Amino acid sequence: MRLSIVIPAYNEEARIGRMLDAYLPYFEARYPSDHEFIVSVNGSTDGTEAVVRSRMAAHPALRITVDPAPIGKGGAVMAGGRLARGDLVGFVDADGATPPEAFDDLVANIGGAGLVIASRALPGSVISPRPGFRRRMASRIFNALVRCLFKLHITDTQCGAKLMTAEAWHAIVPTIGITRWAFDVDMLFKTRRAKYPIREIPTTWRDVSGSKVELARASFQMALAIVRLRLLYSPFRFVVRLYDRLLGRVIPLDPYGG
Repeated sequence: MRLSIVIPAYNEEARIGRMLDAYLPYFEARYPSDHEFIVSVNGSTDGTEAVVRSRMAAHPALRITVDPAPIGKGGAVMAGGRLARGDLVGFVDADGATPPEAFDDLVANIGGAGLVIASRALPGSVISPRPGFRRRMASRIFNALVRCLFKLHITDTQCGAKLMTAEAWHAIVPTIGITRWAFDVDMLFKTRRAKYPIREIPTTWRDVSGSKVELARASFQMALAIVRLRLLYSPFRFVVRLYDRLLGRVIPLDPYGG
């Protein structure tokens, strides 16, 4: 099988239907009988699962896995990835912010890389609408923190569209211990340490209403998650254990609140 696409979904009843209705026919035309979609529903309390299942009869390439616990985006990606059978394995957000053509660009441009990621920050990217000042500043500060702490010279670690070779995926993703805000950074860091080439390409991305993320709270949690991750790769791991024991429940570092 050529391609496996994992879609982590938490309370996405209002958005995932439109996303699937765009992705399913596009990839059926491009990769007939040579692709699969795995929607990884986790911790949802709405009708996300029902929306997905309502499309499965008409689209045999669509599969679903359901975890009743809120295991976070990273946990959902890992759960879906365990079922993947493709030579290329990737994930994309359920909100439809990345159109199918943009994800297909990852397939076309992976080349000899182990990981190719969509970037909203590279020249040639098409972003609609343009993010506000606060969001742009939060993104720049986060990227600067990642560069400082991890020496990762990536322009956009958090864009929700990434694709790996199956070899790289199965070598890297099952070893990721962070399933919180730092999941993407951990994936990139481990991929680089394993010496798989990483490629960034410009993307098309549009803001989709219905996000459950509040910018100020999310920015604070993301900064904490990145510091936490860096400590895990240092002699000061005990600080992480202390944080998890004392503050982990008070200030959760998961975008889904888990």
